[in-house]
Amino acid sequence: MSLHHLNPQQTEAVRTTHGPVLILAGAGTGKTRVITERVVHLIDKGVAPHHILAVTFTNKAAREMVARVRGLLKTKRSLQAAAEEGSKPVICTFHSFCVRVLRQFIDRLGYKRNFVIYDPSEQVGVIRRLTSDWTKSHITIKPAEWLSLISRLKNATSWESLGMDAGTQRLAERLMERYGSALKACNAVDFDDLILLVLELFNTDKEVLETCRKNHRYIMVDEYQDTNGKQFQLLKALASEHQNVCVVGDDDQSIYGWRGAEIANLLHLEDHFPGIRVIKLEQNYRSNNTILKAANAVIRHNPLRKDKTLWSSKGEGPLIQLMVFETEEAEAQAVAEGIEVQRLSKRIPWNHQAILFRTNLQARPLETALRQSKIAYRLVGSQSYFDRREVKDILAFLKVLINPDDDISLLRIANVPARGLSAKTMQTLLQLSQDRNTSVWSVMHHSDLDTHLRAAASKSSRGFVSLIEDQRRFLKEENKMGLAHWARSFLDHIGYFTELKHSEKDPKIAENRMQSAQELVSSIDSLTASMGSVKGEDRLNQFLEEIALDQDRLDEKDKQGEGVTLITMHSCKGLEYPHVHIVGLEQGLLPHTRSIDEGSLDEERRLFYVAITRAMESLTISHCETRNKFGQTTPCQPSVFLNELPDKLVELADDVFKRPVSPSSGAAMFDALKSSLDLSDA
Repeated sequence: MSLHHLNPQQTEAVRTTHGPVLILAGAGTGKTRVITERVVHLIDKGVAPHHILAVTFTNKAAREMVARVRGLLKTKRSLQAAAEEGSKPVICTFHSFCVRVLRQFIDRLGYKRNFVIYDPSEQVGVIRRLTSDWTKSHITIKPAEWLSLISRLKNATSWESLGMDAGTQRLAERLMERYGSALKACNAVDFDDLILLVLELFNTDKEVLETCRKNHRYIMVDEYQDTNGKQFQLLKALASEHQNVCVVGDDDQSIYGWRGAEIANLLHLEDHFPGIRVIKLEQNYRSNNTILKAANAVIRHNPLRKDKTLWSSKGEGPLIQLMVFETEEAEAQAVAEGIEVQRLSKRIPWNHQAILFRTNLQARPLETALRQSKIAYRLVGSQSYFDRREVKDILAFLKVLINPDDDISLLRIANVPARGLSAKTMQTLLQLSQDRNTSVWSVMHHSDLDTHLRAAASKSSRGFVSLIEDQRRFLKEENKMGLAHWARSFLDHIGYFTELKHSEKDPKIAENRMQSAQELVSSIDSLTASMGSVKGEDRLNQFLEEIALDQDRLDEKDKQGEGVTLITMHSCKGLEYPHVHIVGLEQGLLPHTRSIDEGSLDEERRLFYVAITRAMESLTISHCETRNKFGQTTPCQPSVFLNELPDKLVELADDVFKRPVSPSSGAAMFDALKSSLDLSDA
């Protein structure tokens, strides 16, 4: 297979197929191309496609890899047979891979194979239920905070490293045990469990481990710097015998330590895979050299890193513009006006511009300024499609039909629409389930139900059970009926759509809710199209699994469109924009106060490095002299990171951008510019 289109280092990375390999891929150096070419090269050398496992962190990245590999295989006639159904490389996220394993073997751990995956809101619901009696004590930790503590405990290499006080840790350990039991009673798992349960299988069942090792003989891991301790254990368990493991990562882009990512997994990989071959990718295909020289200069201040220097063949590019403002409002207004000037004078569309900031609170003045200037924008990280009430309701109905022991989903929809199962009735059933250490569904089936509920409530409960069981019987049959048509008919039959319309006084809001509900229902068929004619239960289960593991697929529909991107620095990794504006580069924001207090500036510096390397053509950086904090005007100091930018790469922007500009004067400036250029807003 010809690799003439790759640079020498990329070619070496593709051709080095046996033994452990570390590919140090700097920002914008074409790592996705290397991974996909490596997959196809392995197949070209005779490796069976299904023996190849490529793991990444996001479903979007996995889908892109799958599409690229499929395209490359189709261009190679000799490899077309390898692309047939049943002989494909496994390209997925860590969590998707673990679901594959658990669907086969989780019954060996006492679960049923039709387990459901709880999302964060469902997890919080379980914690809230388990800690409901703690609110009367002196404990003030909120359910979401408990969930975060439990997640850290589950994934930590050592609990001592978490820095919890002894009392909090004891409570978290006790709650974690109760939480695990509650999920298992509902035949449910959370995202942490997906990896932890597979590790448990590997540690307790040699047959499962050997089967997985035999199936996955060539392993690649993308974004390796983002792995946590448990993910590393998973990788080591799979690859320790054949050693054919290739990890691709960049320690300079390790910015998720607060999520549990351990940069030591990359820095000390040689300790676990002796003789590992290290290949550096340093040629950047995204940015000009002014931007790359600035990024290189900043990141060199981190003492613990693998040395690499990014460079580009794109030339030098314009100097980085540094702007200073009196207030955050002045900063936001000047950035908005600068974006509009570029649109009118240089024909640069809004969607080529991005504004990056450290915290979500910084978005408020930016949104205000963009609205005043009538600039379209999209705020990445706003309410998820899956946070909408109607979406949660429909998914809860579907989950109950697959796994009625799922208490969280059942409690959500038992009385939606109203069917006589009041909150008091459900509380009684929930208490009975806790007393008997079983699910609410089991209690609703019990022969002594009439002794605990009033006659009307008992009748409503049995009616609900009958409704669910009728639909479950239908779904267990092999049928060719479209699931979207079935789901629409079911929801219409129980009166859900009518209830949804009548629940909103504003007709526009009601219509929007109906549209999002219909959109979700319609997506069932498209996400299960590859399954063909099998049982409705299996297709529905696959749909719920796809949704649980890949929520960004539908979320992305809401994020499309023409507009300036507003995004946090943590969310922008993996993205690129022709023109980038980094705002709020001040002590306390970047680096963040918490990092300053903890003496951990390295990760904040890596965050700044990631922000810089998103820019392709131009970069502006700004900071304020004062900022409004908790209703008070507070003086601000420039970030220490500004001192790390070489003077020859930076110039102070023209005075017109330094002064606070009123909305009226800004509008006048735009009108004059449009008049002189004979341009319209269109």
